[in-house]
Amino acid sequence: MSSAKRTGTRAPGAHAADGHDLIRVHGARENNLKDVSVEIPKRRLTVFTGVSGSGKSSLVFNTIAAESQRLINETYSAFVQGFMPTLARPEVDVLDGLTTAIIVDQQRMGADPRSTVGTATDVNAMLRILFSRLGEPHIGPPSAYSFNTASVRASGAITVERGNKKAVKATFRRTGGMCTNCEGRGTVSDIDLTQLYDDTKSLAEGAFTIPGWKSDSQWTVQVYAQSGFVDPDKPIREYTERQLRDFLYGDPVKVKVNGVNLTYEGLIPKIQKSFLSKDREAMQPHIRAFVERAVTFTTCPECDGTRLSEGARSSRIRKTSIADACAMEIRDLAQWVRELDEPSVAPLLTALRDTLDSFVEIGLGYLSLDRPAGTLSGGEAQRVKMIRHLGSSLTDTTYVFDEPTVGLHPHDIQRMNDLLLRLRDKGNTVLVVEHKPEAIAIADHVVDLGPGAGTEGGAVCFEGTVEELRAADTVTGRHLDDRASLKETVREATGALEIRGARTHNLQDVEVDVPLGVLCVVTGVAGSGKSSLVHGSLPAGADVVSVDQSPIKGSRRSNPATYTGLLEPIRKAFAKANGVKPALFSANSEGACPTCNGAGVVYTDLAMMAGVATPCEDCEGKRFQPAVLEYRFGGRDISEVLAMSVARAEEFFGAGEARLPAAHRILGRLADVGLGYLTLGQPLTTLSGGERQRLKLATHMGDKGGVYVLDEPTSGLHLADVEQLLGLLDRLVDAGKSVVVVEHHQAVMAHADWIIDLGPGAGHDGGRVVFEGTPADLVAGRSTLTGQHLAAYVGA
Repeated sequence: MSSAKRTGTRAPGAHAADGHDLIRVHGARENNLKDVSVEIPKRRLTVFTGVSGSGKSSLVFNTIAAESQRLINETYSAFVQGFMPTLARPEVDVLDGLTTAIIVDQQRMGADPRSTVGTATDVNAMLRILFSRLGEPHIGPPSAYSFNTASVRASGAITVERGNKKAVKATFRRTGGMCTNCEGRGTVSDIDLTQLYDDTKSLAEGAFTIPGWKSDSQWTVQVYAQSGFVDPDKPIREYTERQLRDFLYGDPVKVKVNGVNLTYEGLIPKIQKSFLSKDREAMQPHIRAFVERAVTFTTCPECDGTRLSEGARSSRIRKTSIADACAMEIRDLAQWVRELDEPSVAPLLTALRDTLDSFVEIGLGYLSLDRPAGTLSGGEAQRVKMIRHLGSSLTDTTYVFDEPTVGLHPHDIQRMNDLLLRLRDKGNTVLVVEHKPEAIAIADHVVDLGPGAGTEGGAVCFEGTVEELRAADTVTGRHLDDRASLKETVREATGALEIRGARTHNLQDVEVDVPLGVLCVVTGVAGSGKSSLVHGSLPAGADVVSVDQSPIKGSRRSNPATYTGLLEPIRKAFAKANGVKPALFSANSEGACPTCNGAGVVYTDLAMMAGVATPCEDCEGKRFQPAVLEYRFGGRDISEVLAMSVARAEEFFGAGEARLPAAHRILGRLADVGLGYLTLGQPLTTLSGGERQRLKLATHMGDKGGVYVLDEPTSGLHLADVEQLLGLLDRLVDAGKSVVVVEHHQAVMAHADWIIDLGPGAGHDGGRVVFEGTPADLVAGRSTLTGQHLAAYVGA
């Protein structure tokens, strides 16, 4: 055996390919970034920090990750690209050294009623195959265990176009696992007819009480009035039995109304299609209020909420049905799967075990597979998305995380840190946007943006190691070692909200008094039952204003002025001062520039390539007709007002000829929550997650409730901003409000008057009150995980 001698070999030394160990960004100008240039080391963990709104997400997500995804999409054929979302090239001069980016963000999972933790992670698909192979009695293929698949039967003649055409009798059958009563939703709806119409009136007199259904002009109402099925001038209570049946349950049929062909359909199916098929969270507030008032959702009596047909529930493996398996906590299900020993499905069991173990490892073992995906918090949704990457064999990949510690108790943050380091040690580049000192501490490299927010930010203030950051004179460097101290005196409660026998989700007959007139913090490890206690068990009619973490719904036409209702008094003031209609001062109505329809930019669709947005030449991006800009109030036109920052506008509407108390009140609330730097006309789509939550908080501060319930208000907040938030909470309490905060941040715990700690663990190991009292007592006792971490935090 001979061996060939290699010739022309490279001299010993560094290989050319080894020189590409940096991601170089030069001249980034996305959103508020000011020609940012930065070099990020590959195969290291880099944390991006800075005050909320300083440009972290613009640099990491909108520049680095967006360009990586755009370049990957360009490798597909033009035909395939036509089916993919088109991504515009970020505003940046040079981007070198990019690798494939995997984004793990905090976007909530779809709130479709049929989407669960199991379907979102493909665990349900593996379980369905398992039961179709091992389940007794055998009822069919995997689709027979799916609550998203309905059973279908069909028969008839088909003509086969082959040789002599011949009609052949054929039958088709598909076995699905969907419960026929609730159609796989697990709940059935019962509609209160008294909320739909006033039966003492006729249709002509405006009997409908459904939002937006007016008797004179609304097409939907005209269909009922002129259908011929009912008498529009007869009160509904006087309808015959047949007329009432046609009115409420009539099948779809074509009718002619004012010479136009329209579809008539019974009121109940019409309401179900118009309102109940939509995500309630996405509805406008008055529509959602109507649905909550008119519709009662109850557990389906036929499937007992499992969503599955009787056949799917009857098939079992070792006395456990697929419904039982999906209802188990995932850590218990992992143990059940581990006990199965069937060589015929060994590869499937291995894959299933690995995925379920990943849930437990990442701290989500307390979830169950039948948990609706829309009920997961932002932090839980992010960790569920991480699961598919933990066992991946891919290396030299860039993982991008958006505040992975959100929703995590200090006890759980170490576990998350270990996972991030594990991804890095496999040879991946890990980019993390983060505020928590515990997460910043594990960084190999830190990029601090600022110095301020909005127009005051967008610059790199610091690059280097964590130790160098501590010594740096930046906002983050100065606040990195901040520690709140325990209050010397706490407020006394003025009353209490009594919670008795709470059993929502994992709560175990909890009885607790939530004190009023003080700052009360509800805490505990993730999954211990905090949200179930606060959002699911507070007594009805308790005058509660709840500010949760659900995302703000809004398009690029929405802005802080429209969302908070600020634009309404401003429009009226402009109209009154100039003697014209308020609609002229809306970029979505009569005053809009006709060229760009009030968008300020003109979008050019380039098919499978990224569309191009250019400022409108006619209005120069001001969004209004030139004639509208002639009208002034306080010496400013409407576009100049929308270009003001909140702080500048508060000053403008606070005194002088432009004094406008209604607008000044709203602006004051925006400034209170630390959004003074936002411009009134800035699109909501450009706001960071922390900015959106504080915008929602500012809006609700105008509500008249006496009890404010806040869900992790520190998420997305920089260390320097937490102090301002604590001042805001104090002002609310001092104004006579009661504030209940679900929170993990130790600074908020230390500042509380009263703490309710749930635990001791998560899922069925939690759901109990393990401590209630003052922060000082919690630290002194150190009897719970929270007490131990809080004691370490305050240095007690």
